[in-house]
Amino acid sequence: MIDEFAKDNLHGRLRRDREALLWKLDGLSEYDARRPLTATGTNLLGLVKHLATVEARYFGEVFERPSPEPLPRWQDYDGRDLWATEDETRDQIIGFCRRTWERSDATIDELPLDALGHVPWWSEPSPNTNLFAVMVHVLGETNRHAGHADILRESLDGRTGIRPEHEKRIDEEARAAYCARLEQAARSAVPIKP
Repeated sequence: MIDEFAKDNLHGRLRRDREALLWKLDGLSEYDARRPLTATGTNLLGLVKHLATVEARYFGEVFERPSPEPLPRWQDYDGRDLWATEDETRDQIIGFCRRTWERSDATIDELPLDALGHVPWWSEPSPNTNLFAVMVHVLGETNRHAGHADILRESLDGRTGIRPEHEKRIDEEARAAYCARLEQAARSAVPIKP
């Protein structure tokens, strides 16, 4: 009983957070979806592509259910799973993402939580694991990168929220006053040198 509850709960959260990440692309130009927004080049479309690749590996290869689509190597020399190349369209990446989700969902639906898997790139504590541990790991990765996407999208146009129905209307004046208050608090916290 608890296994099914845990599995359904984790799977439901994974589905919700996947969609939240994908929603961060809505309404963006091709340039804004692809352009590097941090010193390390993090970008929104790249996060979507990366997480689809993560799921393809964890819910595929780990349980001997490899993706029928070619995947970039782990930590490829050019980080190819973290950005969209010139010849990859947004629709192709989103399509890859959705197909990967379908295959991942099938793995989750068909296997019990204690189904054994092998993660060759894990050395500690052991590369041998089970579906429950992989679900927790992938949910953590998804949450982490969805948080990155939240910040990136907010920096582009101020859009916040996890789903369209939770999007907040931006009161620019209130936001500016709030940020000014935070700036003042930060400056006040700095010790004054004699």
